[in-house]
Amino acid sequence: MEEKEISQAVISRLPRYFRYLGDLKDEGAERVSSQELSRIMKVTASQIRQDLNNFGGFGQQGYGYNVDYLYEEIGKILGLDRKHHLVLIGAGNLGSAIANYMNFEKRGFIISGIFDVDLTLCGKKVREVEVYPMDELEAFIQTHDIDIGVLTIPKAAAVEVANRLIDCGIKAIWNFAHVDLQVPDDVLVENVHLSDSLMKLSYNIATREA
Repeated sequence: MEEKEISQAVISRLPRYFRYLGDLKDEGAERVSSQELSRIMKVTASQIRQDLNNFGGFGQQGYGYNVDYLYEEIGKILGLDRKHHLVLIGAGNLGSAIANYMNFEKRGFIISGIFDVDLTLCGKKVREVEVYPMDELEAFIQTHDIDIGVLTIPKAAAVEVANRLIDCGIKAIWNFAHVDLQVPDDVLVENVHLSDSLMKLSYNIATREA
C-alpha cells in the first residue's frame, strides 16, 4: 500500500470502529454495511467509507464489510497485533485503576512495572504487578524492553520524570499529568486531561440549557 499521511481525525475514529466491530463480533454478526455502522456510530456512511478507503477499503459494494476481517485489519492498523510493554509511574488512585483495568492487557498493553516515590507502597502489588521505588526506574527499563511510559503523577514531577523516560530511550508517553509535555520530535505523547473532558461536558450542558 502506498504510504500517505492520514489525518488525526481519521486516526481518532479508528479505535471507535474497532470497539463497535468488536461488539458486533461478540454478537455473532458476520457482515455489516456502512449504513449500519453509520447508525451505530453516529458517523455518516460516506465518512466511514472515506476513512476506510485510506487503508484500502476492505468492503464490497452490495455486500458491506466482513466483521471479523475488518476487526482484524483495523487491529493491525492500530498496532494491536503485537504486544506493548509499559511502565506506570504513580501508584495512587488513578495509577492503580489503570493497572487494574484488564482490557488493556487483552489489547496487548502489558504493564510490566509500577513506580512510586512513596516507599511504603514499594514491594506491594497491583493485580500482580509489583511497585518499585523510583531510583530503580532506569535499570528496570533497560532490562525489560519497555515501549511506553504512563504518567499518573502530579504535574510538578511530570516533566522531570518524562525526561528520565526519554533519556532511557522511551519513545511513547501516555500522560495523565495536568501539563502538556514538551518533548523531542521523535517522542510521541498522548495527553489525557480528564478535567478538559469534564469541562467540555459542562459546556454542552450549559449550551443545552441556554
